[in-house]
Amino acid sequence: MMTDRHITQAMLDELRACVKGMMSEKRYVHTCAVERMVVRLGELYCPDLVPELRAAALLHDITKEETLENQLQLCEKFDIILESTARLAPKTLHARTAAALIPEKFPSFATETVVRAVRWHTTGCQDMHIADKLVYLADYIDDSRKFADCVRLREIFWGADPAAMDETARLSHLRDVLILSFDMTIRGLLEDGVPISLDSILARDCLLLERSQR
Repeated sequence: MMTDRHITQAMLDELRACVKGMMSEKRYVHTCAVERMVVRLGELYCPDLVPELRAAALLHDITKEETLENQLQLCEKFDIILESTARLAPKTLHARTAAALIPEKFPSFATETVVRAVRWHTTGCQDMHIADKLVYLADYIDDSRKFADCVRLREIFWGADPAAMDETARLSHLRDVLILSFDMTIRGLLEDGVPISLDSILARDCLLLERSQR
């Protein structure tokens, strides 16, 4: 896997055109909205990672619209081991298959940061890196999202004016918003009667522990 981050504007423009052909128009609109949102977030938290954040945003849903059968075939192809409840939560599979596909189909973007951020953009995980957090949040609050929880979370994040905060306060704000996002997601899954990813629980618990140690 690549370790350098020489991702240029021309490379991103080419990537955007490529992924457009891999998804519906609605999914492409969302993808571009996530890219725009992650740029805003990246400029606040880690400007040096913005090119990789943009690449991850463009790649995060490249297998989202695959059928369950195709998702499972990709899992088999890339030796992805699924827990027994995975078939009951098919909407989470694309994060795994998209991340696995990047080194093969988009090797120029296969940095650890990009692949990790794509892998964890749906469920989160324990000890999330800053890029993981920002791509996860951008996918939740991009401007194309109209669901009530997404709108509320977007208003809470930007309504606090994070740009005016010092670094410590800004990171605390990000952590608190992420905790709220996991609360929303877990509550919704409970209401729907579907499995809750252990990774989401671990992500939330890790953030809560971090907050308790302030």
